[in-house]
Amino acid sequence: MKISGSQAVLESLLQENVEVIFGYPGGAIMPVYDALYDYTNDGRIKHVLVRHEQGAGHAAEGYGRMTGNPGVCLVTSGPGATNLVTAIADAMMDSVPMVCISGQVHSGVIGTDAFQEADVIGITAPVTKWNYQITKASEIPEVMAKAFHIARTGRPGPVLIDITKDAQFEMMDFSYPEDISLQSYQPTTEPHQRQIEIAARYLNNAERPLILVGQGVQIAKAQKELQAFLEKGDFPAAFTLHGLSALHSGHPLHVGFLGMHGNYAPNMLSNKADAVLAIGMRFDDRVTGRLSDYLNDATVIHIDIDPAELNKNVPADVPIVADAKIALQSLTKAIRKNTHTNWIREFKKLYEVEKKQVIDGVTHPKTGEITMAEAVTLLSELTKGEAVVVSDVGQHQMVTARYYRFSRPNSWISSGGMGTMGFGLPAAMGAKFARPDQEVISISGDGGIQMNIQEFTTLAQEQLPVKVIILNNGFLGMVRQWQQLFFEKRYSMVNIQSPDFVTVAKGCGLEADRVVARIDLKKALQKMLDHNGPYVLEIKVEQEENVFPMIPTGSSVDEVRLA
Repeated sequence: MKISGSQAVLESLLQENVEVIFGYPGGAIMPVYDALYDYTNDGRIKHVLVRHEQGAGHAAEGYGRMTGNPGVCLVTSGPGATNLVTAIADAMMDSVPMVCISGQVHSGVIGTDAFQEADVIGITAPVTKWNYQITKASEIPEVMAKAFHIARTGRPGPVLIDITKDAQFEMMDFSYPEDISLQSYQPTTEPHQRQIEIAARYLNNAERPLILVGQGVQIAKAQKELQAFLEKGDFPAAFTLHGLSALHSGHPLHVGFLGMHGNYAPNMLSNKADAVLAIGMRFDDRVTGRLSDYLNDATVIHIDIDPAELNKNVPADVPIVADAKIALQSLTKAIRKNTHTNWIREFKKLYEVEKKQVIDGVTHPKTGEITMAEAVTLLSELTKGEAVVVSDVGQHQMVTARYYRFSRPNSWISSGGMGTMGFGLPAAMGAKFARPDQEVISISGDGGIQMNIQEFTTLAQEQLPVKVIILNNGFLGMVRQWQQLFFEKRYSMVNIQSPDFVTVAKGCGLEADRVVARIDLKKALQKMLDHNGPYVLEIKVEQEENVFPMIPTGSSVDEVRLA
């Protein structure tokens, strides 16, 4: 039986077990939306009407990060597609599986500057793992199967499929490929055994080993393998921003958060390690600091599924291309049971220094206004570290990463590589669709929330029980902090006026509250958590609170500042 290209798109999504799409209709994608009417009416596919295409992209990211399956978004041509580009680039930087479908003008008018025509293939080529323009309906099943295969395998990433309007109308015979094999795309997942043996020898003989854990461990769902590996070797482990929830924050071998606003001990001691195993991480400049001074005395073992990451920033003595889960299983067999008591004690000593000079003062202040760290610490205690926490980008992001104590694997989402303000709220929506049985909490600043505040109405329309916390300090806080520290306190264009967030939220149909006094903070957070539905809580926090420790740009990791 013949079906239309539009129906073929939706049948392809069903073949890939897609349950939810985040999108916004428009002229060039209207045939697909017309077909979607039937698929949503009988419950085969859920469509979430976001209020901006960027929101659709971030929501798909949130879904993809939680499940490991591609989040799907559906947009029209021209501005619909270009509005999506920031989210696509964000997904590319952070290795998030996503399939984006955009409508395109009729194939006969491509190149004529037709209404809402944009060269979305050219625009997205640098920020997608693969993209393709479909002009014939008969191409749809195979291209869609390729798109999902590429997005979810190897190093995950975003894929964009652009479909002309005539291809959406065209009739075709539908047959979906059972298997996809691409000769030019064969990701390596099994590590080379000889390299594993060499790595194990270095780790067995190390007196001061350090394991750097990145998002690749979470993508590979290798949290149990990581813990078994660490405990057998008695290895201290430090975590990148995206790796943070790969191990319980309270585990004795969890020595902290790496990088610019990470913990004092792992930054100070990175350059004292004699063997470093980096797994599923890419040596981002915020982790390494000044590269010329980084890990110069260590044997570096680097495991990543993307061979392009090996030797890109930091030379690896033992480069291993592999899936993190399989590599950790092999390494755990190869290493011997060991102890590194004195080395681990050094991390604990430096943690005590940071606790005394930084942590205690901001998490449990006795006077003054509420601090961001205080609010996040209390939230962590009330939720027992079991919530899925999604942060936007800025000071609150680093504060949340530092002070929320994650007790569940893969329970932390933020925008790392791109650092996209406006990411948090829509990504939390996607995470909630992926994890409906878990508490999902979005934490934003007063600047970031305004970049996608329109999604309040999506929350209300869906009655999606995401809890939204706005840490309002009246500034674009991270820029202000830099201006204070490095630009002689010349606060240039960072004093941001905000709307009455409670009124806006209520106007959108959400329950909302505001807290300004320390004495009311715990009660307000508990009221938010107890509410059965979406909820917005604005917390007025100290205006000029800074986030320390901090590694200034261009400095070595052991030049980290505590104040």
